[in-house]
Amino acid sequence: MAASMCDVFSFCVGVAGPARVAVEVRFVSSAKGKGLFATQLIRKGETIFVERPLVAAQFLWNALYRYRACDHCLRALEKAEENAQRLTGNPGQVLPHPELCTVRQDLHQSCPHCQVTYCSAECRLAAAEQYHQILCPGPSQDDPAHPLNKLQEAWRSVHYPPETASIMLMARMVATVKQAKDKDRWIRLFSQFCNKTANEEEEIVHKLLGDKFKGQLELLRRLFTEALYEEALSQWFTPDGFRSLFALVGTNGQGIGTSSLSQWVHACDALELKPQDREQLDAFIDQLYKDIEAATGEFLNCEGSGLFVLQSCCNHSCVPNAETSFPENNFLLHVTALEDIKPGEEICISYLDCCQRERSRHSRHKILRENYLFVCSCPKCLAEADEPNMTSEEEEEEEEEEGEPEVLGLSPEQRPGRNSPLLPPASPHFSTLSAGE
Repeated sequence: MAASMCDVFSFCVGVAGPARVAVEVRFVSSAKGKGLFATQLIRKGETIFVERPLVAAQFLWNALYRYRACDHCLRALEKAEENAQRLTGNPGQVLPHPELCTVRQDLHQSCPHCQVTYCSAECRLAAAEQYHQILCPGPSQDDPAHPLNKLQEAWRSVHYPPETASIMLMARMVATVKQAKDKDRWIRLFSQFCNKTANEEEEIVHKLLGDKFKGQLELLRRLFTEALYEEALSQWFTPDGFRSLFALVGTNGQGIGTSSLSQWVHACDALELKPQDREQLDAFIDQLYKDIEAATGEFLNCEGSGLFVLQSCCNHSCVPNAETSFPENNFLLHVTALEDIKPGEEICISYLDCCQRERSRHSRHKILRENYLFVCSCPKCLAEADEPNMTSEEEEEEEEEEGEPEVLGLSPEQRPGRNSPLLPPASPHFSTLSAGE
C-alpha cells in the first residue's frame, strides 16, 4: 500500500511551493530503493524544501532533565537567559542584548487536562487534532500506574543518554492512526519508510537496547499493547510487527535539536558592532560556552526525533550535495544545497558527521554497516576503493578516547556550538534510509 506523490509532498511547508517543481522521487535500484532527484538547477545555498514531520517527540531523558520544549514542535520554551542559567548552573547569569531572544512566553499554552506545554495555541490545537486526544493522561499525568507512564519509565530504564529514539514516537504513530478519520492514508504514509529483514531488525534493536534486547523488547511490547492497542494496527502489536516498528523508528528517525541560547548567539553574531564591542561580546560568548561545558558537558539542546516523508527519500553520500538543519528552532526541517545541483542529479545528504566523513573508507563503512546495514558506493568511496581495509592507528586512538562513536545519537559535532552555521544541524547519525537500502 504505497503512498501517492501527493502524500509524499503533503508535509512540505507550502505544498504548492518550489519543492514540487524542483525535485522528484525516483526508484534507483533494488539495493538503494528510492532517491530524490533535482528536476531543475538548484543553486548552492538554496533551500530545496522545508518539511514538517509526520510525528515527532522529545527524548524522554531529555525532557526529564528539564530541557523544556514544546510538546508538539519541540521549540525551546526557555528564554535564552534562563537556558544559560540552567546550563551553567549559575542562577545569576545575565546575557547582554536580551532583546535578541526570540522566545515568546506570552504565547505559551498548556493542555487544560494534563498540563503539557506548547509554544502556541496553534501547536496545542495541532497536537489535539492529530494524536493528543488519545495520549492525554488527564489528571493521571504524574500517576506512575498510568499505562503510558509505565511504558515511558520502562523505556528510560533500557535506553539511556545519549538518546537516539523515543518510544513516544511510536506511541504518536499509533495515536495518529487511532484518531484519524482516514486511517488508511496515515498507514500508507508510515509504510513509506524502509523495511528490513528479520535479522537486520534484530541488529537494529540490539544496537538500541543492548545485549538483553529480546526480553526488554517483549516487556516494551506488552506495555505498549496495554496502553495503545488498536485493532486497525493489530499487526504492529505482534512480536514481529513490534520489532519491525521499533526498527523503523531506529533507522528512520531524524534527529531534531532546538536551543533558545543558540538562537540568541546567532542573533549576536549578526549584530553590527564596533570592533571593540564585537571583541568583548565574542569573548563573553566563548567564556559562556566554556562555563556550560564545565557544568553540563555536551548536552546543550532540547533533543528529539521525527519521521519525515520526503527527506526520507534522500540517500547517503560521504560527499553530500545537501544538508539538513532546523534554523527555525522547531521541528521544521530545511534541506539546503551545499553546491550547485544540476537537473537529473541525485540529492544526497550524509548520515555521518563532519569528523566521521574525514575518516578512512574502512572506518566510514564500518560505521554505516553497524548502524544502517549497507555498504556505501558514493564517488568518494569508489575513488578510495584501493585503500587498505583497516582503521588507522590515529582513528583507533580517537575511538578509544571517545568511546563508541555516538552514531545513533546527537554527537558533539551536531550540537549547537559557537560556530555552528545553522541552528542546529540534524543528526545524520540516525537520519533516514530509502526503502530497500
